[in-house]
Amino acid sequence: MSTQQQPSEEIDLGQLFKLIGDGFNKLFKFIGNLFNTLFRGIILVLLFLQKHFIKFVIAAIVGVIVGWYWDSVSDPIYRSAMIVEPNFNSAQQLYNNITFYNELAEEESYQTLAASLKISDKEAATIQKIEIEAFSDENQKLKQFSDFMVTLDSTSRASLSYEDYLKNFNNINAKFHKIELESTNSEVAKKCQKAIVRSIENNTYFSTQKNTNDFNIALSEKTIKEQIEQIDSLKKFYQELKILELKRPEGTSATKINLASDKSDLDRPEITLLEKAKELNEEIQEIHQKKADSENIINVISDFPDKGGLVSDFVTRKVFLLPLLSIAGLIIVLALLALNGYLNAFKTKE
Repeated sequence: MSTQQQPSEEIDLGQLFKLIGDGFNKLFKFIGNLFNTLFRGIILVLLFLQKHFIKFVIAAIVGVIVGWYWDSVSDPIYRSAMIVEPNFNSAQQLYNNITFYNELAEEESYQTLAASLKISDKEAATIQKIEIEAFSDENQKLKQFSDFMVTLDSTSRASLSYEDYLKNFNNINAKFHKIELESTNSEVAKKCQKAIVRSIENNTYFSTQKNTNDFNIALSEKTIKEQIEQIDSLKKFYQELKILELKRPEGTSATKINLASDKSDLDRPEITLLEKAKELNEEIQEIHQKKADSENIINVISDFPDKGGLVSDFVTRKVFLLPLLSIAGLIIVLALLALNGYLNAFKTKE
């Protein structure tokens, strides 16, 4: 029985090793064919470039000449940037407004753009592009994450990591945003600044939010100041008690107002009041900071400059782009001609 089973097992193992060997041979053959095909493709591309090299050089030279002339006769482009801090969840509306202005500029709807930005039609016609993007670094994101964690309960804080917060971080959630305007008029951006800001400030919803916020801040400030006045009164009262205690004659049978039995207990009520006064003063400082931060619906951190800076990005100039486009167009044309020739030859063989 055992002598019959052993040859069977040897045959099965032999077939298994043979299958594995055949599998590896097919894999290596496939990889070899892939590299061979890739190598042949590279050689064909190099032969194609070698054959038409002079044509590519001519196309590049023509592109450089046309691009240089185009740049020389085109009006210079000036770029201006403004940093803003939206309050009361107004960032989304600001993004919508900026997108609307940019669409008007692209569609050359200069009258509507001029009316929206409170500038002349001629000045609106000089605007090439207006965009907005988040202006946030890692430190600002960490600060926002820390502030966000304070608003959560203990269970949510334990389950939320900084990586999870970044995954759900939206550019609109950033604290600061940069508005860029490109125009052939170096001074038009400055003239648009007030209209951009007022487009948000004139919104009824945000105005209501600001008024409510101002009322709450004023109420909190009034309450804390009243508490500080009460603490000052208590401090004055304790000081008067200490003076009366010191002035009381020795050996009097009248009941003494004993603040404490030793010096540390004697000063403890005043120490407690001082600590409470310090806490209230810190709260007042926080309220003043909050009041300053929310003074406007849109805080302008950095204004548009009086004159924009000249855009000198080489990769955006026609002298750089046109040669690339010329060569790319020539490659497409030559490739189509080669394909047409191949199809004609194939048709003739048939």
